[in-house]
Amino acid sequence: MPRYALKIEYDGRPFSGWQRQIDLPTVQGAIETALAKLEPRDHNIAAAGRTDAGVHATGQVAHCDLDREWDPFRLSEALNYHLKPAPVAIVECARVDDEWHARFSAQERRYLFRLMSRRAPLTFDDGQYWRINHELDVDAMQTGATHLIGQHDFTTFRSTICQAQSPIKTLEELRIEQINHANGIEYRFHVRARSFLHNQVRSFVGTLERVGAGSWTPDDVRTALAAKTRAACGPVCPPQGLYLAHVTYPDDPFSRSGA
Repeated sequence: MPRYALKIEYDGRPFSGWQRQIDLPTVQGAIETALAKLEPRDHNIAAAGRTDAGVHATGQVAHCDLDREWDPFRLSEALNYHLKPAPVAIVECARVDDEWHARFSAQERRYLFRLMSRRAPLTFDDGQYWRINHELDVDAMQTGATHLIGQHDFTTFRSTICQAQSPIKTLEELRIEQINHANGIEYRFHVRARSFLHNQVRSFVGTLERVGAGSWTPDDVRTALAAKTRAACGPVCPPQGLYLAHVTYPDDPFSRSGA
């Protein structure tokens, strides 16, 4: 069965997360339904990351196994046709080897969290940001973030329902960027690691927001990390504003495809 890699973007608001669930709309379910329109049978696709309800993606990657050979461009076009009107798009498609796996072949995952500071409600971008009504101290947040870089036991920043075998992860980057807009201030959290624990990024952002607001000091982040207990974590921020932005592979299948 030929295997295809799919690069996917989606608006997570109408979905109960990535993973297929009975009687609930999910991104995986939408794509598998579209695949069944092309090859009528049950399909089971695998993804680089299982995003939660309300979380978006601009660079999710999944793979599917089909019964016949497809031109990658025609496959992406056909899937996008059958995905309508769901806010899901196949932006690239590539033929890959049978042993290639969207999850297990991945070297690194990058997430972006977008936070907007403004008093007025969001109109056009509602659901695309976490909106707060106060400004944040970027320097203080970045200082706090330095305590999280490297290999640590991240029990404090791990959901109680996380199924990972170990809380030890290596965080490669947590960089905070401020962008001044005419109608608000945007804060972008760029987070990079090989893999993440459940709710880890949202726990980071919610905690660092408290640092930026002055409720925590940067050293409080180090103290929370060392506590190795969920009770020491700051508030977990909401899912809107979180994007799975990019997945890195040793040999990028999409660059090889010429897409």
